[in-house]
Amino acid sequence: MTTDAVLDSRQAWVRLAALVGLATLGGAGMWSVVVALPYVQAEFGATRGEASLPYTLTMLGFATGGILMGRLADRFGVMVPVLMGTVMLTLGYVLAAMATSLMAFALAQGVLIGALGSSAAFGPLLADASLWFRRRRGIAVALAASGNYLAGTVWPPILQALISAQGWRVAHLVVGGVLLVTMLPLSLLLRRRPPALPPVVPRAAGAPAPVAARPLGMDSNLLTLLLCVAGLGCCVAMAMPQVHIVAYCADLGYGVARGTEMLSLMLACGIVSRIVSGLIVDRIGGLATLLLGSVLQAVALAFYLFFDSLVSLYLISALFGLFQGGIVPSYAVIVREYFPARQAGTRVGVVLMATLLGMALGGWLSGVIFDWTGSYAVAFLNGMAWNAMNVVIVSWLLWRARRLAGGAKKPSPPPFIGERVG
Repeated sequence: MTTDAVLDSRQAWVRLAALVGLATLGGAGMWSVVVALPYVQAEFGATRGEASLPYTLTMLGFATGGILMGRLADRFGVMVPVLMGTVMLTLGYVLAAMATSLMAFALAQGVLIGALGSSAAFGPLLADASLWFRRRRGIAVALAASGNYLAGTVWPPILQALISAQGWRVAHLVVGGVLLVTMLPLSLLLRRRPPALPPVVPRAAGAPAPVAARPLGMDSNLLTLLLCVAGLGCCVAMAMPQVHIVAYCADLGYGVARGTEMLSLMLACGIVSRIVSGLIVDRIGGLATLLLGSVLQAVALAFYLFFDSLVSLYLISALFGLFQGGIVPSYAVIVREYFPARQAGTRVGVVLMATLLGMALGGWLSGVIFDWTGSYAVAFLNGMAWNAMNVVIVSWLLWRARRLAGGAKKPSPPPFIGERVG
């Protein structure tokens, strides 16, 4: 079967369904630590900042592990890192359940669950989805990314129920076992490698670099760096409600269960946002979609400063999910718009690493700021400042893209030399 016949085919959509399932299951590692935060804090007698350390290490591990898993996927196919991640997730949950100190729990979360486990169920899956679609690439990547938010919708109430009934240690053992028996068979559906691309045609010595080697008229590594800085900024802001909404509701007297419900609502709305943003990306491009999501995220953060009643927090959490859900998938689409397919796993991994570092930094900073000030008001303002940095960078990149494209609404950079054109 030719490359063109495989792209956007029924086979590609079946594969995408497997990717979504794996992302939903493997994404448990990002959200279980949020639900367990108040219980772990109470058991080990930690401060809010100290109790945020497991989440921070999980996100740091998730970020750095994404690059490793992306390189493995580029070289051996996506099935290899997913199989490895499944085993590491199970081992991580078992060791977390047996932790005798906060540091032991944090290391199990950061190294096994984050770096070697859940990282395989995000960046490599988004990159793989982008390689099987051309006409519907935006919605395909968005659907693959939605698995992470499906995880945030499904797992928190399950974890909350398990913790309430059996305690957080037993809950972790149950999750580890479930992931092992569900992810292994799904991983085997990814045996086939992506459609083959023709080899790159070597450039004669002294010949000018192809236009796509200088995306947006700049060095490719410089554009990657700018996307990383933008991703860091938007996700420091994103982490504030996602990481601390459960603890915030407990502090306001509404209870942990209400906060867990808000987190699930936020992420459920994020799924809708990711799907809608995928459709938008296919119409206006990744940069414009990223800018739209970032501006709306800032609006939602501002609402948290002025309203804290129970009903308003439910509504704002829903809005926050609707506004920011499409931000992270937009980065993966931007990479595929401006970089060659052979670099998809690695460059998507690098850029998503920056977004996850932002989540880690934002989660930790919010906890520390709370310890300093006794409230989350300054933490929300801190998130808005980081978000503003993202808006500035993305606005400039979009302006540059449209200027170079002669005012076209959706930039269409020429394909990298040697990459097939449809």
